Amino acid sequence: MKIEGQKVVVCGAGGFIGGHFVKSLRANGAARIRAVDVKPIEGWYQRTDSVENLSLDLQDKKNCYLAAEGVDAVFQLAADMGGMGFIENNRALCMLSVLINTHMLVAAKELGAKRFFYSSSAGVYNADKQTVPDVVALKEEDAYPALPEDGYGWEKLFSERMCRHFEEDFGLQCRVARFHNVYGPHGTWDGGREKAPAAICRKVIDAKRTGKHEIEIWGDGHQTRSFMYIDDCIRGMQAIFESDIHEPVNLGSSELVTINQLVDLVEDLAGIKLKRTYDLNAPKGVNGRNSDNTKIKRYLGWEPSIRLKDGLARTYAWIENEMTASARK
Repeated sequence: MKIEGQKVVVCGAGGFIGGHFVKSLRANGAARIRAVDVKPIEGWYQRTDSVENLSLDLQDKKNCYLAAEGVDAVFQLAADMGGMGFIENNRALCMLSVLINTHMLVAAKELGAKRFFYSSSAGVYNADKQTVPDVVALKEEDAYPALPEDGYGWEKLFSERMCRHFEEDFGLQCRVARFHNVYGPHGTWDGGREKAPAAICRKVIDAKRTGKHEIEIWGDGHQTRSFMYIDDCIRGMQAIFESDIHEPVNLGSSELVTINQLVDLVEDLAGIKLKRTYDLNAPKGVNGRNSDNTKIKRYLGWEPSIRLKDGLARTYAWIENEMTASARK
């Protein structure tokens, strides 16, 4: 099923990934786009002209029927989530996203949508496979036996199973992508929901501006992650949606770095070196996580095209501009 010519709804369109994806859908010939988010429209990270923008709380079932009315495809990106600081301290809120996924699946089925795309997460993976920084890259089958991130990861894993059974029992074609740490411009960079690349960019920029050349790092800095730039994510989402892959598939970079190395890269962009302090009591997540992209390469030929240092340069520049604009207000 190709995106071109389809009537689609993007749930979570006012968020970071959703805002970029709506623009991609328009560029790739979607016939009609409905963009939905719980935030007031003026609070969306990006708004796209010539699409139907609606502010709806999709935890309310009746709003899911409004969102899914008359569409061929549903892109379900909506969730109450953020970086580790948010998800470790708001597990119940994260789990309530199951209302959105359940109601949207039911609405899609009953209103005749042909395909349902669900944005899952690397948070579904068994924590016992992520205990050391020098981690073995996670294959899709490593989600079982189940021991996901508490709260957020359990909700994502449950919703994956919902997609599977809606396809098996009701014939609703579902596609599931497990996102691994997406970053880039037009996302959250402060306020507590930001993820590591944006948070570190903000902290380094602030240290450079204030002349206080210090940075606090959550954890010991040795924990490892891979980070995928938003353009690669959007390209992968479309490929997975249009594919015949019926099981969850990783969508992430395999370029593994420590958090200390991530700080090194941002310091290089800023042209400074900072004194580092480590908050060992702060939320830090698992000790190591990386994406095994064997399946998506085999099926779709997809792999990330943007190296971390290049994506960080674009992200750093955008956050610096946002901080400058904010300081002028």
